[in-house]
Amino acid sequence: MLLSKRVLLLGALLLSSAAQAGKLAIVIDDFGYRPTQENQVLQMPAALSVAVLPTAPHAREMATKAHQRGHEVLIHLPMAPLSKQPLEKDTLQPEMPVAEIERIIRNAVSNVPYAVGLNNHMGSKMTSSLPGMQKVMQVLNHYNFYFLDSMTIANSQSTNAAAGTNVKVIKRRVFLDDSQNEADIRKQFTRAVHLAQRDGFAIAIGHPHPTTVRVLQQMLPTLPADITLVRPSQLLNESYSRGPSTTPNTPPLTSKPKNPFRGIETCKVPKPLAPVPATRALGIIADSVAEGPLAKVINALF
Repeated sequence: MLLSKRVLLLGALLLSSAAQAGKLAIVIDDFGYRPTQENQVLQMPAALSVAVLPTAPHAREMATKAHQRGHEVLIHLPMAPLSKQPLEKDTLQPEMPVAEIERIIRNAVSNVPYAVGLNNHMGSKMTSSLPGMQKVMQVLNHYNFYFLDSMTIANSQSTNAAAGTNVKVIKRRVFLDDSQNEADIRKQFTRAVHLAQRDGFAIAIGHPHPTTVRVLQQMLPTLPADITLVRPSQLLNESYSRGPSTTPNTPPLTSKPKNPFRGIETCKVPKPLAPVPATRALGIIADSVAEGPLAKVINALF
């Protein structure tokens, strides 16, 4: 009888832990230009999401396919960067009047069917402008879209700009493929998993490059048991105050924190502690919850 209770308590404890699994959202940007690689992405788990460039030649086709296969669709809207480079048609600029921004977003919605959110393509100049982003949020407020900030610049104003609207803002934590070296992409994927485990959630953004597709095909089936792949919309109520700053250059988890305090050395155990048998460890865990609310439910069954 005691053994049965312990087994049930341990099972309940494991189920409780599973409910607290880290949530990882992965968004693949730049959809609409590479149908071959994009179709490979659409063969991956439906929780993987895609962001479609509204002026891309295959935008409508790929958005429709993604939706039909259960993937969440976002509009990947071009926004002005600080750097000088060729821009997509209808790239948002901070100085644009609201009417022009509304026209561009309206056309984007028409070109990307089934979209439920929007994220920025480039955009360091636009997203760092509070007046510019306030106009964007004013327009998005009429579409019931969320805004996924790609965090291409540290001082993005998206959250401040959304104040007073119904637009919810979530933020990218990891870029998977700034480097298209396969080992680097694997490292970034692992980093995204670690962030989700540590903070409870994380959003990673990648692109339909052949190397990225290959890494995702290999690593998604090996996600740890305590990680759940989710859509970005499932993270809208998560608190971003729990995690570290979502700057583009957040250092890896393996880097040592800068700590000026040097006053105490690490305590050393004078002699090794005796190992605890696995069966004893399980018994201790079960005993630790024996007096809790779960135990009352279990006891009522006996």
